[in-house]
Amino acid sequence: MAMSTAGTPARPMRADARRNYDRLVGEARASFAEHGTDASLEDVARRAGVGIGTLYRHFPNRHALMNAVFQDALASLLARSRELAEAEQPCAALMEWLRAIVTHAGEYRGLAQALMSASGDATSALTQCHVPLRQAGTRLLERARSSGAVRAEVSIDDLLQLTNAIALAAEQSPSDPALADRLLRLTLQGLKPSAGD
Repeated sequence: MAMSTAGTPARPMRADARRNYDRLVGEARASFAEHGTDASLEDVARRAGVGIGTLYRHFPNRHALMNAVFQDALASLLARSRELAEAEQPCAALMEWLRAIVTHAGEYRGLAQALMSASGDATSALTQCHVPLRQAGTRLLERARSSGAVRAEVSIDDLLQLTNAIALAAEQSPSDPALADRLLRLTLQGLKPSAGD
């Protein structure tokens, strides 16, 4: 059943409303890729061939539109977490999944910042992206912890904030394409238990 942005069951859309919705999501995806997540919503509506009121009827705010745009990427990240859940090396699996998150966040300028700010805001529509990612990451982290490869006090919330911070740092340093990978390797070193643990 379809859900509204408020989390209540939504009525099925009329065919014309569904076309408008799909055009808006498609144009927003293109606009976010070209201009970043702070792209003009008026421009998105114009490119979709609708008025700004139509955009706001479907998406009451920017985060709601971002949530709709990123559903395909979210599904891909969740599918990858399921594939990695049985990997022979749980810590390597966790790091591979975190690398996939950094890659995704880097596809749209401003996404990492938006995800970081939304992680502590239960009212944000982006929470609909954050919650399933958190659950998927928790499963991978628990396996890595059980294997003894990750310290007990490491939390998935800290790891997700770190990945968003790494994506943001990489976004701010486009002349250094290896930065994100170096920072992820440093993160991995910090996750491992020390000899005294």
